[in-house]
Amino acid sequence: MKRVIVISTSLRRGSNSDLLADQFVEGAKAAGNDVEKISLVGKSIQFCKGCFGCAKLGRCIINDDVNDIMAKVMQADVVCWATPIYYYEMSGQMKTLIDRMNAMYSQDYRFRDVYLLTTAAEDEEQTPKRAETGLTGWIDCYPKSRLAGTLFCGGVNEAREIEGHSKLQEAYALGKTI
Repeated sequence: MKRVIVISTSLRRGSNSDLLADQFVEGAKAAGNDVEKISLVGKSIQFCKGCFGCAKLGRCIINDDVNDIMAKVMQADVVCWATPIYYYEMSGQMKTLIDRMNAMYSQDYRFRDVYLLTTAAEDEEQTPKRAETGLTGWIDCYPKSRLAGTLFCGGVNEAREIEGHSKLQEAYALGKTI
């Protein structure tokens, strides 16, 4: 059994990327894993100030929800990010969280496998590539980890348009492979 953290970065409950996250959660649970989904809805996540206080303290000096999220990520075996694609990139709140997790850089961490689930109105193959590049930049800072899988669902323009889409089953199957 693995400890799995799924971070849904959409700020809209029930969004298309949030539904992908839910299916990944269900697949990972069906495979017998301990799974927790963290939604950024209602979370307080301020911007990084670049002070590097985290390098000295092992946690961010800003008192918001990031340190609690970071502690869970540090103890996870698997981390799955789910994000809508805005202007061919990950959501701003996902990027802000990644920036704020700088305190993890010098610490030991458990996660080895990282997954990325994305949705967008555009359905061209290259649509999620910048988000993947941004996430792999974070992963590169944790050399014991790797991008273990990605799933892109393009062509979803409206809320919950993904319902009934084959990508929901693919997200479930991807979660079940853990």
